[in-house]
Order: sequence, then C-alpha cells, then structure tokens
Amino acid sequence: MTTTPKPLIAGNWKMNGVTSGLTALRTIAEGVSQHTDTFDGLICLPATMIERGTRLCNGTALLLGGQDCHFEQSGAHTGDISADMLQDAGASYVILGHSERRADHDETNTDVLKKSLAAYETGLTAIICVGETRAEREEGRAMEIVSNQLEGSMSKDANSQNTVIAYEPVWAIGTGLVPSNHDIEAMHGHIRQVLSERFGVEGESMRILYGGSLKPSNAEEILRTKNVNGGLIGGASLKSEDFLAICAAVPGN
Repeated sequence: MTTTPKPLIAGNWKMNGVTSGLTALRTIAEGVSQHTDTFDGLICLPATMIERGTRLCNGTALLLGGQDCHFEQSGAHTGDISADMLQDAGASYVILGHSERRADHDETNTDVLKKSLAAYETGLTAIICVGETRAEREEGRAMEIVSNQLEGSMSKDANSQNTVIAYEPVWAIGTGLVPSNHDIEAMHGHIRQVLSERFGVEGESMRILYGGSLKPSNAEEILRTKNVNGGLIGGASLKSEDFLAICAAVPGN
C-alpha cells in the first residue's frame, strides 16, 4: 500500500531575478516555513542567485534549486553549469528538460537522461519536465508524446526520492490557457500508470507536478485533482503574495 506523496510547490524564476528580488524570496521563505507539515516549498533560481539565496534563507524551510545542469561535472563547457556547482551553491533540486530548454536549445530526451544521471551523482533531486504542444494535443497524440518523453528521459536509477515529474502542457505555459480538470486528471493518471508499470512502488510514490499557468485563481481546484502532487509555477512565483496564495491552496492548509 502506497501513501499519497507530500505535495511540492515549486517556483521557476526562469531568467528573472537580481539582488532586488531577494526581498520577495525571503518573504516566500518565511511563509513556506509556517506550513512544513502540509507541503514542501521550492524556488528554482537563476544560478547567479543560488548562493545568496541560500544564505538569505538559512534557517527556513524553503528549498532552493537550479534550472538546468550540464551532464558533465566539470570541463571545457564555457557558459554551462554542473550539478556539482549547483549543489555547492546550496541547491538541492534541478529542473531538467523544461519545454523552453527543449525548444530553445534543442534538448532531446537523451540529453535530459544524461543530465539526470549527473544530478543523481551529486545528490540533487531532478524535476523532469514532460508535455505536449498544442498541435500534438489536437492530433490526439498528447499521451503518446508524454509516454515517449518519460521513457527516454528517465533512468532506471530514478526513484521517488531523487525524481519528480512535472507535466507542463507546452501550449499552456505563460499563455493563460489551462487544460480542463478532466484533461489534467487524465494526463496525470496516465503518467502515474507509466511510472507504476516501470518503477513499481517507487513509481506510485513519485510526485507529479502540474505546470502551465497555475495561479491563485485556479490553484485550489487543480491541486485537489487526483494524482496532482503539487505545481511547477512560473510567473506567479516571482510575486511572493501569488506564490504563497498558491501554497495556501494546498489541501490541508
């Protein structure tokens, strides 16, 4: 018998955030620390802010993460950052295979797989992102696409402690469009089935986040959907009041 995974509310600041943003980060950290029994809170910062964010949030319950890593831990890779560097700066999570990385940098499932192995080696938890485009959904291929991404992006070493899955319908990110609750439940149920068939009990316990225009106005309904174990939040995570309002919508708060 498996237990329901503890929700994870994760913010992705993307290419946003300079020193002035640390005030919002501290406010988020203080708010998250009041609800450690009901959910885990995480902000994935630009790499330039992780070390300062770690010092600022010391003593709070807020977790910090990076937004990408190289599959090598060191070497001649100008401009890249390794999992080891993220961990050294204070990160405990890293987002991998975000749709913007897959689209803007032509990242493949194999790239994501190799990066996840680097994350595991360093002790980081990988948030592996999957999701279909609008065209793929309209063609009726959404579940096929997500299944292929899960199969190609995940290592046999993945388990419920080192891996989180984030479903992000590409067409909903930053657009204000949101799939119906029925569609979200169907896709998350499909992902759970794929994980369970491949990883057994570990797959049943992996957290599956929803990402795609999650905001205070729709958070309560989405976060109560079956097999939705939290959210991966973009724009709304940049404003402390919005992020904490989403946190407040976690069942049990």
